Amino acid sequence: MGIGFFLAQPFAQHALAAAFLVAMSCGLIGPFVVTRGMSFAVHGVAELALTGAAAGLLAADNAVAGAFVGSLVVATLIATLGARPHERDSAIGSILAFGLGIGVLLLGYYHGFATEATNILFGNIFGVSGTQIVVLIVISAAVVVVMAVWYRPLLFASVDPDVAEARGVPVRRLGLLFLLVLALTVTGAAQVVGTLLVLSLAITPAAAAQRLTANPLRVAILSVVFAVVAADGGLVASFEASTVKASVLIVSISFALYLLARIAGPAVRGRRRRAPGRDAPEALEG
Repeated sequence: MGIGFFLAQPFAQHALAAAFLVAMSCGLIGPFVVTRGMSFAVHGVAELALTGAAAGLLAADNAVAGAFVGSLVVATLIATLGARPHERDSAIGSILAFGLGIGVLLLGYYHGFATEATNILFGNIFGVSGTQIVVLIVISAAVVVVMAVWYRPLLFASVDPDVAEARGVPVRRLGLLFLLVLALTVTGAAQVVGTLLVLSLAITPAAAAQRLTANPLRVAILSVVFAVVAADGGLVASFEASTVKASVLIVSISFALYLLARIAGPAVRGRRRRAPGRDAPEALEG
């Protein structure tokens, strides 16, 4: 059975669509995650989705709704307790430790099958349902709208928060807004691809893109392209190499793109600086 056979199957088509939507959302928020130094926040929100899922199972037998509500609570706590950059990592670490402990406690009280909750940690890319595709479309649309409306002030607040605040930019409110969008994106993606791939797609493509250009718009475009190439490319490769899990191929492609960007970055950016009309810093373009 070759790639053509798998591409004709509904489960593979759903997986490719889900991977594309997750990659697009993660690729859009990734540059801000890297610029704001919030890679640990992605990890914390993704891990604590398990606690919300466990609470959702106990309260309403609905792990997905619990995970979404839990992620919003976690995002609010991170924005409140880690408002200052130098306090953020310690706040996230404290919230993560406490939240995981609560999650284990809640799962202990649940006497049904906890598979739906633990799937949020590991995902099931080849078991994506039509309903999950719709949820991912809604999340992707919300991310696109927020990024389009708040792109410039969010970028300003991310690059130089002190100057942005002095200029009247609502830095704290933008930080909370970004964390809420991040929480929804990470939780929605984790249900499909799992925590491991969320970390890979929300951080690595953006880190690779920033190695190739300092222009924020180009970084965003490259981040999305790299994330889509890694996600859908890894899935297609897994159809051919059926003995290797798709998640392994996706993270491998993502990391390979990062390494290539690290190697090629100095030459690419050096050539841009030497090009005519490139005397102004790229970061101030567009």
